[in-house]
Amino acid sequence: MNRKLYYIFHSGKNFKLGYYLKAYCRLLVPRFIYRNELSELLSELEERPDRDYIQERVDYYCKLSTPVELPASCGTLRQAWKKVCGGTVYDHDTYEFTRYFSPEKRWAFLPGDIVTVPEQPSVVKSRPLCDDNDNSVLLKLDKIRHFIFVEDDIPFEKKTYKVLFRGKVKGKEPRKAFMQAYYGNPLFDVGDVGRRTDSPMEWRKEKLTIREHLDYKFIMAIEGNDVASNLKWVMSSNSLAVMPRPTCETWFMEGKLIPNYHYVEVKPDFSDVEERTRYYNDHPEEAKAIIAHAHEYVAQFKDQKREKLISLAVLDKYFQMVH
Repeated sequence: MNRKLYYIFHSGKNFKLGYYLKAYCRLLVPRFIYRNELSELLSELEERPDRDYIQERVDYYCKLSTPVELPASCGTLRQAWKKVCGGTVYDHDTYEFTRYFSPEKRWAFLPGDIVTVPEQPSVVKSRPLCDDNDNSVLLKLDKIRHFIFVEDDIPFEKKTYKVLFRGKVKGKEPRKAFMQAYYGNPLFDVGDVGRRTDSPMEWRKEKLTIREHLDYKFIMAIEGNDVASNLKWVMSSNSLAVMPRPTCETWFMEGKLIPNYHYVEVKPDFSDVEERTRYYNDHPEEAKAIIAHAHEYVAQFKDQKREKLISLAVLDKYFQMVH
């Protein structure tokens, strides 16, 4: 089979056709049905044994603590819903939860890869990890691309001892610096998979499926426009995620990850990647402990009913704080 066709059918990524079928079926249900359910769903939080855990996450995603008046330029949910039919995954992902609220609620919404803090409280997919990011209210967006988990049946010690990287490099300076440092090193299997790229020809390689990645002990998770989108599935595997400390975060709460406990931390200039990976190859028990901790971290995002409640609670808090 042609390699490109093989990748299309075996990439391991989420099925977009299924996503859109479900999203458009959602539009067929009258919204008043969901609005009538909201109070009951939120009241469930008070009875749950994990109430404190849920509240902690809600307050992490939405840090607003005092009411804020939104500028007149901010629209209503009703206006946003007009864009859903034929819209992007951001439109569908927000609609999944905003449909539970009054159409007259006003909000600020910034789709895409957001790496700066907005001037007014806004719903975003990503935000910078800094002390004053309260105006960035996280929601689980573009989840079809970002939230992928795997079942990996290859033990760490049986994987190939190499450091693997595949990703788009153009316009992403950290990835370019990594490629410059390690292309040609026999311990590294690295490649630029961008179709429109300005990298040297020898850097360019075809994409690997997620399953093909799992043959390797060490997988680089290097930030692109915001976060490293492969980090979630790497942390759910029996391979080690290797990366500098993150500078951005999403619903995955990258800011709560503990270096050398959930992932292998390397310097921002990548100068110690070979040293760090050799250490964990020589100390497999320590490597497997990190993998176990990563699995524990990932597990909290797999309870879909709880994820839904947290999403609704985040929006409820946001709408209570903005006017």
